[in-house]
Amino acid sequence: MKINIGDSVETIDDAITGVVTRISGRSVTIEAEDGFEFEFDASELMLSSKKNTLEIAVYDADIESVKQEKEIKKRKSAPAVKPKERHTPKFEVDLHIHHLTDSTKGMTNFDMLNLQLDTARRQLEFAIKKRIPKMVFIHGVGEGVLRQELETLLGRYNNVQFYDADYKTYGLGATEVRIFQNLQP
Repeated sequence: MKINIGDSVETIDDAITGVVTRISGRSVTIEAEDGFEFEFDASELMLSSKKNTLEIAVYDADIESVKQEKEIKKRKSAPAVKPKERHTPKFEVDLHIHHLTDSTKGMTNFDMLNLQLDTARRQLEFAIKKRIPKMVFIHGVGEGVLRQELETLLGRYNNVQFYDADYKTYGLGATEVRIFQNLQP
């Protein structure tokens, strides 16, 4: 409902009635019957009518706003997860050198391999500490040096089981690691 200057209004939450004297955006100033001025938000006021007939209540009511008030808010359901995707690892570590450093200038192949293995070791320790059950190391196909070194590193842990990651998702260049939390590292 639109409130105009000169309209007779009443507050929804309080027992104050009066006449609208000033409108500034959503702020409405009313002069109460006893002469005091009050300022309210437009949503806190409603038009008052001298005739309280059923006919006025039915025909002047904004039916859509009443429906929206009464409508029960439905919960948004979580998106359905497919059974195959339910157990996929959420923690992925990309060991490609361009993801680990801005520039490989001045680095030998040995330096790059050590950076990749140190990153893998740190992330594995983090996953063990945070009790993350599965993770994937993305190492790429290449000549297989990083993959062999990664398998050697993972073989040192007795609470870790590793195997090739899902081919459809990662291709041949990834290793999935399963971490058992109840065994000693």
